[in-house]
Amino acid sequence: MSRRGVIVGSAATAMAASAPVEAQEKKTTMPPDPAAMNVTMKVNGKPRILSLDPRTTLLDTLREHLHLTGTKKGCDHGQCGACTVIVNGQRINSCLSLALQHEGDSITTIEGLGTPEKLHPMQAAFVRHDGYQCGYCTPGQICSAVAVLDEIKRGVPSHVQVDLTARPQATNMEMRERMSGNICRCGAYSNIAEAMAEVAGGKA
Repeated sequence: MSRRGVIVGSAATAMAASAPVEAQEKKTTMPPDPAAMNVTMKVNGKPRILSLDPRTTLLDTLREHLHLTGTKKGCDHGQCGACTVIVNGQRINSCLSLALQHEGDSITTIEGLGTPEKLHPMQAAFVRHDGYQCGYCTPGQICSAVAVLDEIKRGVPSHVQVDLTARPQATNMEMRERMSGNICRCGAYSNIAEAMAEVAGGKA
């Protein structure tokens, strides 16, 4: 150790020792963990009972507690859509809600849509149309795409409809508008639109 290092180390030790005991205790005392709370939900058709820190997001619950790592953590601020899952038939950003808010809810992740042996039609269409490049956003894109077509089927209006009372159609513009919350940094949007159009029975 150099002479300078010895001097710096000694000075730091002396300062720590001279600090008031109360100040040192305040510095090292962590706030107590909040009590864990139970939540029951159905994930990919299976009932789950979890004991969680109430601050745990749905995204972290899926990834860290249930080890369903298909759902990706992207921006963690609800801006990229990589964490999209389907809750009671509606797509949400799982990073923006707490797990405790989903008591009794039915949650579908990419793992619940299909398997490598038996792909969901949307998963198969993404493969056929090369609707991914790096693949990181793909689980969220597919969950969102499945829910988008269901929204259109149920007649849920969007911002691009001229007549909000008319039944929406699965047009290219309609699907692109509804998918605008899912960001693909590789830019595979055209292929994603083609995959969705195939499942919807039309053309991108």
